[in-house]
Amino acid sequence: MSDSVWPLMVKLAEVDRKDQRLTVQADEAVRRRIVKLLNLSSLDRFEATVRLASWLDGATLRGDWSADLAQTCGITLEPLPATLSGAFDIRVLPPESPNAPVNDPDAVIDPDADDPPDVLESHDVPVGDYLVEHLALELDPFPRKPGAVFEPPEPTGVISPFSALKDFKARSGDKDR
Repeated sequence: MSDSVWPLMVKLAEVDRKDQRLTVQADEAVRRRIVKLLNLSSLDRFEATVRLASWLDGATLRGDWSADLAQTCGITLEPLPATLSGAFDIRVLPPESPNAPVNDPDAVIDPDADDPPDVLESHDVPVGDYLVEHLALELDPFPRKPGAVFEPPEPTGVISPFSALKDFKARSGDKDR
């Protein structure tokens, strides 16, 4: 996955031989790419501990992450600092796995059941992508500084759907206008 903002990969074969434990920190270049991707003001720290263990013919990923960042306030457009953290538990399978979930349009979906496993595009587990995805899920979609209130501008005149037509002048060749 060359288009990954955090190209941190672990081969499934390595997990099959021995459980893996990763303690990672995003370097400055990765943080810059995440800032751009998630439209953040800044990302000063993003670190995680991820444990990968063998599961069927794939793996489970259990991770804890934390980040110091700033989003842009939707009202004042000022940076809004935040410290976020989270945990995740994901199961993944290789692309040709016989254990992969089958797309059945008539299947009954149980909202309380575990999520189905992700089917990977290759035999590499994109750990960095999962970390960025879970950071994105924790972001406030409408960040607002405490006490910030939107004040709509005063109307400048009568608002009408036809106000744009008031200065319209018919061209000399137009007889229908």
